[in-house]
Amino acid sequence: MITNKIFDEVTFKAARSGGKGGQNVNKVSTKVELYFNVYNSMCISYEDKIVLLNKLANRIDKNGVLKLTCETERSQFKNKQIVSDKFKTMLTEALKKKKKRIETKPTTGSKEKRITSKKIVSRKKAVRTEKHFGDD
Repeated sequence: MITNKIFDEVTFKAARSGGKGGQNVNKVSTKVELYFNVYNSMCISYEDKIVLLNKLANRIDKNGVLKLTCETERSQFKNKQIVSDKFKTMLTEALKKKKKRIETKPTTGSKEKRITSKKIVSRKKAVRTEKHFGDD
């Protein structure tokens, strides 16, 4: 379960971003980078760490650091909010338990439908063979 305490373990860095903004891009550091060390986290259990390392393997480096960036907005504050929301949803989605599928039996209607379709195909093939052997 993800709590707000996890943000105590998150490190934010600001950098200059490219893109629109004119002179603002050259002067202000609006790009926000979020760093979260999965290995050293005290908020996440050992089992959850393993799940995170497996599910987010392409986003976590060899040191166990998850890095997210956002530079879509011209404001550093907005970018920080966006990257924080992205981080929280990413963790909750990765730690979501997959529901176990309960096998169900086929309904009577579906059984009948399958049998009738098989009979139709069988009749078609029987007619073909009758025509084929009748021409000799």
